[in-house]
Amino acid sequence: MEETELFENEHIEYVKPNFGLVVSPAHTFGTDAILLARFAAPKKNTLACDLGTGCGIIPMLWLADGLCRRVDGVEIRQAGYNQFARSIRANGLEENAFAHLADLKNLDAVLPREIYDLVTMNPPYKAENTGILSDSAHEKIARHETACTLKDIAAAAARLLKYGGRFCLCIRPERLFETMQTMASNGIEPKKLRLVSKNPNSAPWLCLIEGRKGGKHGMQVQNGLYIYDENGELSAEMRRMYGAYKEKEQA
Repeated sequence: MEETELFENEHIEYVKPNFGLVVSPAHTFGTDAILLARFAAPKKNTLACDLGTGCGIIPMLWLADGLCRRVDGVEIRQAGYNQFARSIRANGLEENAFAHLADLKNLDAVLPREIYDLVTMNPPYKAENTGILSDSAHEKIARHETACTLKDIAAAAARLLKYGGRFCLCIRPERLFETMQTMASNGIEPKKLRLVSKNPNSAPWLCLIEGRKGGKHGMQVQNGLYIYDENGELSAEMRRMYGAYKEKEQA
């Protein structure tokens, strides 16, 4: 990884030796992003797009493992876009990764339609007009549907995916039914679901869901995923998921 300019409060987060990305307090990542990246499981020849990519953690995790023929990352906030763009250059990924400063509701001038094998998003978890809004502008966008709604996200994914392409996202359990309805209404059939809990004795706090554009009815519910085992240690599956990645305990 080559040296790159860092601004105030930024640092390099290494996901593998000599492979890192620029992060900041406003644009960093947590356990949910790593879970989503692993759940989506692209292949080496996958053409992928990550919406609301922030610092680009999901594309960078894939590329660190040699996955994806090409990844486009869309971010509405200038600072996050700049961080991702610098990370691409610092890791010499200009032929495989592309950062786009854009609103996912208006992608016609940015990305072509119906070409992607995979679209992902770690969306705002709070529905529009619910919860207490943060005073921080970037936290409002990241946590609340102030810049986009589930309907906007599903419509953008449907626009980008080719027939048979996959849409993967993570969402809180209380919004699971709404999410599946919204996906289906945009021609993306929910096909796979995995629930994530902190430990075997706690209720799920996160849902990982995959839909397929033009898919037939019928959904597979996978076994539950636990962040920690009964002894309070990081579970064996989570250790495999993290690999060389630095642990982010934000579950």
